Amino acid sequence: MSDASLGAALRGAVDLSSLRNRPVQTATTAAPTASSGAAPSLVFDATDETFGQVLELSRTVPVVVDLWAEWCGPCKQLSPILERVVIELGGRLVLAKVDVDANPQLAQGFRAQSIPMVVALVAGQPVPLFTGAVPEQQVREVFAQLLQLAAQHGVTGTIAVDGDGDGEAEADGTEPPLPPLHAEAFDAIEAGDYARAAAAYEKALAENPRDAEARAGLGQVRLLARVQDADLQAARAAAAANPADIDAQFTVADLDLSGGHVDDAFGRLLELFAMLPADERPRVRERLLELFGLVGDADPRVIRARGRLASLLF
Repeated sequence: MSDASLGAALRGAVDLSSLRNRPVQTATTAAPTASSGAAPSLVFDATDETFGQVLELSRTVPVVVDLWAEWCGPCKQLSPILERVVIELGGRLVLAKVDVDANPQLAQGFRAQSIPMVVALVAGQPVPLFTGAVPEQQVREVFAQLLQLAAQHGVTGTIAVDGDGDGEAEADGTEPPLPPLHAEAFDAIEAGDYARAAAAYEKALAENPRDAEARAGLGQVRLLARVQDADLQAARAAAAANPADIDAQFTVADLDLSGGHVDDAFGRLLELFAMLPADERPRVRERLLELFGLVGDADPRVIRARGRLASLLF
């Protein structure tokens, strides 16, 4: 998949054009500085000058970017959580820490109006994750969703951490084996068989209800299955012709979400919820909760939509 089509599939947008043409060094030198107690290949400092190589690294392994500052109290609460979770994932993600005071170009490129701000890079494309200090469980859920998204776009490398701590991105694709049901789901996704992928994730959740990656994967393949053969123009026409048609509104909301128009998807379903009689509302509420889970509970758009849903309920 090209960068352009990948960019259309990912959430949000930031302007990194001024940083793309920095000299690119090797993946080994992409981690110049280790945070205290963290493996240098997994957690490192990134700067305006070195960010070109971080973008390049994101073509092999998803890169989580933590925008922080020394004076920021919530940053000091969040950063240790990010480091701990990244390290526990064993090289499937890396963490690039950006001091916004020392790196104004990156702060501007990421539009960091408030910090802490956490963004991911997948194949050079930005994926906004959340702002503010969030609980560790939410971080784990968001990272599980990020790994699923990255896998769908072919970014499945790892960073090998050996005894010397000099970790290099594995170019040969070698990585820890996936659990069997996750591997079955990935194979099904590659074959376009979303029903089989959903069945594999459902079985994984039956075995382990706390499997955050399986839960995120299940939501994503269900969405992919629903939009696979949908025609956007026809769907919009049907929804406009009958504003109270739940299925027609669902289809447009799914297409909006898959295209990155998150607020449009939420707004459509909230308006539908408001106009329906009480006995028809549960279906819409369930679909909203499903889409909230896909975007991530800590996302500001989800928080706003949840607040509006609560006001409509009570």
